[in-house]
Amino acid sequence: MLVWIGLLVALILILWIFRGILLPFVVGIALAYLLNPLVNQLQKWHFSRTWATVVVLICVLTIVISVFFMFVPLVGQQIVGLIQRLPRYVADLQKLVTEWSPEVNDWLGPERAAQLQTTLNDLARQALGFIATLPGELVNIGLTGASVLGFTLLAPVIAFYMLVDWEGMVRGVDSLLPKRHKGEIKTILQDIDNSMAGVIRGQGSVLLLDAAFYATALSLVGLNFGLVIGLLAGFLSFIPFVGAVFGFGLSMGIAIVQFWPNGWMVALVAGIFLFWQFIEGNILYPKLVGSSININPVWMMFALLALGAVFGFVGLLLAVPMAAIASVLVRYGVRKYKESPLYLGTVRSGPDRDVSPR
Repeated sequence: MLVWIGLLVALILILWIFRGILLPFVVGIALAYLLNPLVNQLQKWHFSRTWATVVVLICVLTIVISVFFMFVPLVGQQIVGLIQRLPRYVADLQKLVTEWSPEVNDWLGPERAAQLQTTLNDLARQALGFIATLPGELVNIGLTGASVLGFTLLAPVIAFYMLVDWEGMVRGVDSLLPKRHKGEIKTILQDIDNSMAGVIRGQGSVLLLDAAFYATALSLVGLNFGLVIGLLAGFLSFIPFVGAVFGFGLSMGIAIVQFWPNGWMVALVAGIFLFWQFIEGNILYPKLVGSSININPVWMMFALLALGAVFGFVGLLLAVPMAAIASVLVRYGVRKYKESPLYLGTVRSGPDRDVSPR
């Protein structure tokens, strides 16, 4: 127990000390973990490990670069346009609320209507304040131009060497496991691998599908800046409920300003989010993620906020897999506790004899 606690403390200390240079290594290791099944499949088709790694990385980099040059200029223009237009949207929305104030007063009453107006004004100020401080926040979490360029160049190189030597590293770790507890430790590691696969591969697939659907659907209905809103809503889905709530709130605000008094178009924008939340919760998540992870959303949000505050952007990348690992270890600890004499109420009085209290 002391050895494992010491290793955990040392790991946290190392992450904190070197948090400024960890981004390309975290991205490279995550990329290697994601692509390792593809490399293994090519090995089964009689590719050498090195050539399988080269082929997989070239294909992935080609796809990423193609998507970058196809969509990033358009998305960048929409992001700049949204930031520039958002104050006007807020002002138009406040104007509409003022125009509706007699009906709102009749429906809610003067006191609640005044509270609604105050709440909308506060939300508008917070949104505009967030936009104003966004460049500084990106610098604070490490998303500077130098860091992005650094991990863009280094991450594929790190992923290449990790993939080439993946099997050797696995054998090396296996040879270090204590022989007496080797089977039990390998079972725990397998549970962690299943949980990580569910988080990174399964939930990552759901995230990409969310972004693709929201961006496509909102663009097709003609919502202003629908592409960038849909992408943001999808990519923020790794934080429980945040992506859907953010996308729904921003889309509804713009839809009301853009389409009103056409209530059917506003309802259509709302229906896009409600429909996809049903599909995600009842089809995508059970099929792609399944029961491989069992993490409470509150624990997930705590991990994101805590690690993000301590380690910056690297902490945000590490939060979800760390939460999955911690979940597996906590379940294992609870299971061992329920098997222990402390829980069962037995006192071990000899090497092979338990005496139950009478």
